[in-house]
Amino acid sequence: MHKAGFVNIVGNPNVGKSTLMNQLVGERISIATFKAQTTRHRIMGIVNTDDMQIVFSDTPGVLKPNYKLQESMLAFSESALQDADVLLYVTDVVENPEKNMDFLEKVQKMTIPVLLLINKIDSLTPDSSPKGEGGSQAKLAAIVEKWHTLLPNAEILPISAKNKFGVDMLLKRIQELLPESPAFFDKDQLTDKPARFFVSEIIREKILLYYDKEIPYSVEVRVERFKETEKNIHINAIIYVERDSQKGIIIGHQGIALKKVSTEARKSLEKFFAKPIFLETFVKVDKDWRSNQRELDSFGYMDPLS
Repeated sequence: MHKAGFVNIVGNPNVGKSTLMNQLVGERISIATFKAQTTRHRIMGIVNTDDMQIVFSDTPGVLKPNYKLQESMLAFSESALQDADVLLYVTDVVENPEKNMDFLEKVQKMTIPVLLLINKIDSLTPDSSPKGEGGSQAKLAAIVEKWHTLLPNAEILPISAKNKFGVDMLLKRIQELLPESPAFFDKDQLTDKPARFFVSEIIREKILLYYDKEIPYSVEVRVERFKETEKNIHINAIIYVERDSQKGIIIGHQGIALKKVSTEARKSLEKFFAKPIFLETFVKVDKDWRSNQRELDSFGYMDPLS
């Protein structure tokens, strides 16, 4: 008997979906930073054993779209509701459970198994009551009860993705819920994304870490050259911004800021690909790329529901 299925991860921004994805897959597949809206695409990570294949899918955080890029991000999240065998709805201990009720109402109507994961329970602190640690337990119990009211058919599991608490138990439960099926992908395949995609994601991650305000959300990365040999990989990448002023900020005084991003990206890429990397980065202005459908298509943001 062989089991296989699609396990899709959804939820609002910054609740730890990408951190959970990386823990489940065991590889660094999704961007996981402290900033919201870091995942823009739907990213698959594949776990294989002799008698099982789990196709995990990380999705962008659910939000009310303000421009075409965010419309595409929401479409990726909504598409995950249509082809899942098991749905992981991720929240955390501080989020308002009734945030984005339109999306939550769609989850309420699903007939497949839904696992409601209350993440970041490690951040719950006991109050000053004599109960001490019981204060944390009481807070968690209240959160569980609220979610049980909103998603009565869901199984609720408290976890800490960052600390790996509850992740093994979650993985075991997923295995129990998977349908019998042959594998969907080759058994040695780790993800559905090409190498160039992860180059772009890693460079964009460094920009998210090292720049403030709107800069990271106005940036996209395109890999123009990816040439791999037995010994090393040569990469040329273009960082696109929307305005000339943003280009200046990305490059920095005497190119110091861009050099820092490139150096840190190269280190992560060498770890990811396990090879020496020669990385060249350039910065170009592409006005309003986030609102231009043709440009979004070229960056891989085609509507998954179309």
